[in-house]
Amino acid sequence: MLVFGHSGKPLIVFPTSMGRFFDYENRGMIDVVRRRYDNGLLQAFCVDSVDAESWYNKGVHPAQRAERQVAYDRYLVDEVVPFVRARNGSTEVGVTGCSFGGYHSVNFAMRHPELVSDCVSMGGAFDIHQFLDGYYDDNCYYNCPPDYLPNLNDGWFLDRIRRMRIVLATGETDICLGENLRLAGIMNAKGLPHWLDVWGDGAGHDWPWWERMTQKYFGR
Repeated sequence: MLVFGHSGKPLIVFPTSMGRFFDYENRGMIDVVRRRYDNGLLQAFCVDSVDAESWYNKGVHPAQRAERQVAYDRYLVDEVVPFVRARNGSTEVGVTGCSFGGYHSVNFAMRHPELVSDCVSMGGAFDIHQFLDGYYDDNCYYNCPPDYLPNLNDGWFLDRIRRMRIVLATGETDICLGENLRLAGIMNAKGLPHWLDVWGDGAGHDWPWWERMTQKYFGR
């Protein structure tokens, strides 16, 4: 894990597909809003991924891939969130990520709305069926937002999700545009407030666009 900033709104940052905890900094995502970190307005906690051991691990059965994702979720709940709260006095915790980091952000926020105040996905893809080789179990279901959200009728969860700031950012040429339109439709059907922000000007699925998105969503 890498931590940037000393106070302000805490933000758990997920890396892209099979990415590492240092990618967010190396790709310039910290520098584009550096003044926010220097001025104590924003604090980022950049976590590592286990994608190569979970969804992307073709060397094990899909059930084991899903089990590794469940273990990662417990790590976030039992270790990362307490670590953040011990170092930051804010009552809020945001999550964000680009590409598959957007999946992790949305999935974690929807599963644990009592822990998350803000969720900003940039170029996210949310359907994990492509990693399952036709297999499916409860661990797969409860980690696939397009599957479990339509069936979510628990008022406790829905009330907390409705209090959350949710941003689904994508570009008009983004390969994940359809995924964002689909998830936004599901959220609309469930009455879950969110901001589907589709960027024009040829915006696609790459770091230069995500840098600009970071400036828009976290730079002020």
